[in-house]
Amino acid sequence: MTRSHPPAQPPPAPSPDATGEILPDPPAPAISALDLDRLEDVVAPARRIVAFTGAGISTESGIPDYRGPNGVWARNAVPSIDTIRTDPEAQRDHWRFRKANYPVMLARQPNDGHRALVDLERAGRLLAVITQNIDGLHQKAGNNPERVIELHGSTHRLRCMHCGTEFDGIAIQARLEAGEDDPRCEVCGGPLRSATILFGEALPEAALRKAVAVSQVCDLMLVVGSSLVVNPAARLPAIAKQHGARLVIINRTPTPLDEIADVHLVAEAGPTLRDLVNRLGASHGSAPDGDTSPGE
Repeated sequence: MTRSHPPAQPPPAPSPDATGEILPDPPAPAISALDLDRLEDVVAPARRIVAFTGAGISTESGIPDYRGPNGVWARNAVPSIDTIRTDPEAQRDHWRFRKANYPVMLARQPNDGHRALVDLERAGRLLAVITQNIDGLHQKAGNNPERVIELHGSTHRLRCMHCGTEFDGIAIQARLEAGEDDPRCEVCGGPLRSATILFGEALPEAALRKAVAVSQVCDLMLVVGSSLVVNPAARLPAIAKQHGARLVIINRTPTPLDEIADVHLVAEAGPTLRDLVNRLGASHGSAPDGDTSPGE
């Protein structure tokens, strides 16, 4: 089974300010008009774009990334399926953390990067969004949920570890706030967990198959905010290139696939994608001819 793995070395510790708060990562430098010209030249002909998004597209919505110097792994232990299954204290920590933090996640709003991908979809250019994110912001921005492939699941759903029944996150949050400290499955009484992928777990096979399928038929893969180091997801851009697609990478830091990219920009996701769709006229564009239905 294909499994995801944490980085071999932990990221450097973040720098706190005088109050002890974690400082945000500094913004990437603004890109030049020449870089935007190069980006437009590659993206403009594309009619079957697949976006591949990582944590970097959501940091501008206030959701921390994982591998950055101020990321989640710099401040917390990397969660694993073994600890959730076997460690009662880890289970209690999970529910305490979720009760306190899920409302914060619910309050987060899409940013210009998410909205730009919605514009590309409405213009008929976007075949699918493959995302490593669990925040649901693509759907919240307006992307068709049928076009969003969540490789790592969603924090907005919970799943019984015994019978597999799924529950809505808001409903479970209401139970926590009503005083339950260990919500159980209403069907079989089994323990619940977030329907997200933890280390030591395989990616969901149906989502991975669909992601590979759209990668093989797209004419452009647009990587946004992913470090491209967690496999097998990180291999999808290479699959797209092998099948003739062009590759654009927009990320705050270098990635292992920068050398095969047609355009690689060290840049913020939101402003860059917004400038791109404005140049393309996609924010007000009409759908081009051709089938842009996501593959099965």
